[in-house]
Amino acid sequence: MKPLWRLLAATVAGPALRLLARTWRVEVVGDGAGHAAMAAGKPFVLICWHEALLPVLWHHRHRGIAAVVSEARDGEYLAGLARRLGYRLIRGSSSRGRTRALRSAIRALRAGIPVGVTPDGPRGPRRVLKPGAITAAQLGGAVVVPVSVGTGSAWRARSWDRLLVPRPFARVRLAYGRPFTVLPGPWERRRGERRAIQALTEAEQLAGWPDAAEIPTG
Repeated sequence: MKPLWRLLAATVAGPALRLLARTWRVEVVGDGAGHAAMAAGKPFVLICWHEALLPVLWHHRHRGIAAVVSEARDGEYLAGLARRLGYRLIRGSSSRGRTRALRSAIRALRAGIPVGVTPDGPRGPRRVLKPGAITAAQLGGAVVVPVSVGTGSAWRARSWDRLLVPRPFARVRLAYGRPFTVLPGPWERRRGERRAIQALTEAEQLAGWPDAAEIPTG
């Protein structure tokens, strides 16, 4: 079976993704505070589940966001895609370079640079939140902004994350959950993790999570 990002590199990455994504009809919904948090010029941590990554990357392109990308070989494909879409890169993950990536994310946030994280990436388990994004927001003094994606016309990859790929000319609903901050202290960090899961779930409900067909990855 080909790694997921090898498949994407061969099918939708780079110029092909631009051609596909420009046909999507995107509707933005959700808590207005999420939009305000991103527009306020203050640091924020944008979080989404790994399966929603492609539409989220496309919609937030060229906004000066630093994306946390795995150091594993498959991460090279995502890194190249994110770079072409105008993202800064922070390399590392829960399995490789975790401490370095966390420190880099905190430094970026303290410097006023927003950071994008898939808290169940890079290899899952699917929708199991890892603590790095919330820790970075807490220590970097940033707002957490959850976002989700829904569409009634999409493929699903047969990968650990069941990656969502909207079809050409699909209606894509991008929904923001309620943003929140994480106060100091271990208890508040755990509370922030619970709030992140709840906020992502609320965003999914607003987005109208799809029951999309699967596409082969082999």
